[in-house]
Amino acid sequence: MDAANRSQQPQTTPSFAELFTPKLITVLREGYGRTKFQADMIAGLTVAIVALPLSMAIAIASGVTPDKGLFTAIIGGFIVSALGGSRFQIGGPAGAFIVLVAATVDRHGVDGLILATLMSGAFLIVTGYLRLGTYIKFIPYPVTVGFTAGIAVIIFASQLKELFGLNLAGKEPGDLLPKLVALGEAAGTVNFAAGAISLLTIGVITALKRWRPSWPGMLIAVCLASVAAALFGLPVETLGTRFGGIPRSLPVPALPAFTPELALAVLPNAISFALLGAIESLLSAVVADGMTGRRHRSNCELVAQGFANIGSALFGGICVTGTIARTATNVRAGAYSPISGMLHSAFLLVFMLVAAPLASYIPLAALAGVLAIVAWNMIEKEAFRALIRSSRGDAVVLLVTFALVIFRDLTEGIVVGFALGAILFIDRMAKSVALEAHEPFAVDDVADAANGDHTDYNVRTATDPDTVVYRLTGAFFFGAASTVGTILDRIADQRRNFILDCSAVPLLDSTAANVIEASARKAERAGVRFFITGTSPSVRRMLRAHGVRPPHVAYAATIEDAKALLRSSAPGKSRQK
Repeated sequence: MDAANRSQQPQTTPSFAELFTPKLITVLREGYGRTKFQADMIAGLTVAIVALPLSMAIAIASGVTPDKGLFTAIIGGFIVSALGGSRFQIGGPAGAFIVLVAATVDRHGVDGLILATLMSGAFLIVTGYLRLGTYIKFIPYPVTVGFTAGIAVIIFASQLKELFGLNLAGKEPGDLLPKLVALGEAAGTVNFAAGAISLLTIGVITALKRWRPSWPGMLIAVCLASVAAALFGLPVETLGTRFGGIPRSLPVPALPAFTPELALAVLPNAISFALLGAIESLLSAVVADGMTGRRHRSNCELVAQGFANIGSALFGGICVTGTIARTATNVRAGAYSPISGMLHSAFLLVFMLVAAPLASYIPLAALAGVLAIVAWNMIEKEAFRALIRSSRGDAVVLLVTFALVIFRDLTEGIVVGFALGAILFIDRMAKSVALEAHEPFAVDDVADAANGDHTDYNVRTATDPDTVVYRLTGAFFFGAASTVGTILDRIADQRRNFILDCSAVPLLDSTAANVIEASARKAERAGVRFFITGTSPSVRRMLRAHGVRPPHVAYAATIEDAKALLRSSAPGKSRQK
């Protein structure tokens, strides 16, 4: 049965088992052979090479030993892939957690951190089984961009001490401004050898990304930095001098230390871990969907993340989440199924067993350089600029979230950003009702005789095998973006020409514009011609600000204009400029 016929079949409500069946089982049922396994093995090895230095760097920046980062990637990453609702998700320690994990270790020690990780896993499992993952998608786009950029700034600031080999008079403060003051006071203790190692690491990663993007830049840079430090006898701290290296085996699983008092004390941290883990994991899964055209199951993914955090805690690891950079690497490396993620964990275990003695020579300045690159890549620079330009309201939500994450608290930034996004939407609705009262937000039913623009039904239009017309009606904002995005992707996958009519859309926010931009990019990759018709000036400005512009899409004044352009031998120019 082809895609067009499938779309006409009645939709049935999926059963509980269907919603929570891991993608691994789905792949095996489809048929899994040697060629697919080879593709997954290559992808898994590629991701493991990237994850090896990154996992240790994130653990050190989080205030724990580097082996805990490896335990997290091996145990947590394996469970995420085995039980998850995404074909391509790679789980492990993430840079987004550095701030929260470090704060938890500072207040409650490593035992408190491991208990909070286990509790957050339980919260994620409950969240998934209650099917609350759908609502996490309602977070406005400016909020996600703002908190990701804020985390990146904090991560970079946390690495300044190691980047320059500074010696602080006391303990490094956790808050940004006191941290910068303390680092400034220690400027006279700069270790130029550590600075050179950091620059070498950053330079090699940047150069390889530009000229040899398929090479494992992070691992090569760390190896070169280690060789340089050992060969020239540079006076820099290494994993061996500070931590004694890493172990050559996994620890025996054990329950974390538990007392009712400790559990109550770490409860806010566990909730923060669960909230951030859910957001980060589902964002990563959405990125993989956009790259591959597949569709993940959010609640199944949250359940897998929950079990992964529990598994990580039992082996002494830290928080697990879906990691955007490693997931994207997995996709680009040609992964076919979750088995690539499971193999990534297996390869990491082999690396740890075989190369543990060599890890002692890795300079901490090199790992700091790796995290500096990670922080830079975390900032969605194009999205940040687009949101600043798109509207004053989106800019306010973005900047307030960004500032609160940096100077206050990550959870507070998300909550306040979401509240501001909701207020902004209400304000836009009120203004649109006042200015464009002829375009209601929800169009009422009317009698056939009252339909002034009524035209005869054209069966050829409805059954055209090459062209589909989809009409949006009413306000299109972050609350509906996920659902509409799913529909747009499914429709665009089935035809050669896609016309999206927005003549009855009085309001469109940045989250919705981002959804349409992602659908347009997917359609372009699939060879589908994408037209948008009937946009008001305000809607068109928002779309263009987010990259929804030629050549990815074409604009037309009406549906008939778009069809005329399709019928012509050349696309021509739109009448709506």
